[in-house]
Amino acid sequence: MRRWALNHLAAWCVLFGMREKAIELYERMLELDANDALALASIGYQRAQLGDKRAAMAAFDRLLAAHPNNVEGHFNRGFLFQERNDHERAVEALSKAVELAPDHDRALYGLALSLISLRRLDEAIPLLKRNTRLQPMSPYGWYQLARVHHELGHDDDAQKVLDHLRSFEPKVARQLARETGLHYPE
Repeated sequence: MRRWALNHLAAWCVLFGMREKAIELYERMLELDANDALALASIGYQRAQLGDKRAAMAAFDRLLAAHPNNVEGHFNRGFLFQERNDHERAVEALSKAVELAPDHDRALYGLALSLISLRRLDEAIPLLKRNTRLQPMSPYGWYQLARVHHELGHDDDAQKVLDHLRSFEPKVARQLARETGLHYPE
């Protein structure tokens, strides 16, 4: 069977929740090309979804050995490191993803979260600002940006972010105000 057919069938299997069968088809793609980036990334992602984080990491490691500049490989490794609370290694992987794709909004956000976990708050701020420029209507980056500003004692900046967040996500802004003690006009 040709690669495109295997990929198409695997995509259908994923769509219908047949992850193990999809992995089988992606592995058949690897028989045609042992370094097929799509197959390796897909196997890693499907393994992660099935909860087999070790096999997922092995697939992403193999992907990056063959394709060292694969952004999604670095991003997904970073995510798996975050799940292990290994934020130092998550920072390495996510920094590489951001280096390769400066507008990768999820990598920017993930990198900021790991930096926050490591208490490297000043480094998280520019990443969160870039993330919010790329995802202006997503409350997550704004929420974290306000929290970091507040933790650093930049309450004027935190209040500005909260006020902006209030304009499109009032429930999230109200929760943020309760958590930080920032002003939320009713």
